[in-house]
Amino acid sequence: MPLGFIATSVCSLSVDPATLLVCVNKSASSHDVILRTKRFSVNLLSASQKEIANRFTSFRGAERFEPGLWEEGETGCPRLINAAVAFDCDVVAVHDGFSHSIIVGLVADASVNLPSAESCLLWHNRTFAHSVLSAA
Repeated sequence: MPLGFIATSVCSLSVDPATLLVCVNKSASSHDVILRTKRFSVNLLSASQKEIANRFTSFRGAERFEPGLWEEGETGCPRLINAAVAFDCDVVAVHDGFSHSIIVGLVADASVNLPSAESCLLWHNRTFAHSVLSAA
């Protein structure tokens, strides 16, 4: 059964090796599963995919994953087929972050879906916003 959540904090840690930091609330249903399986995926949504994020706030468990929109990633974790950017990661370290665990993931696979990646959905000031990338 797939599990997932909306992460409050995700950021890059290093390029070589490619690693991410993900902060997961210890009370989240996905928390213990990530620690047990030692793998996770991160799916960045485009601004046009807000309804998928809303689904994750309205439903629980496998109901969050609308059929036909997801596939199994390199690590076996759910990967959104048309995600702006998707990362499949293996857990390499876990640190205590009080109410959260700070999980370090080694990127096993990544994909970028242009032009969707030019405007990613963000959570800011208790509402959805989106980033805008521009060429300098």
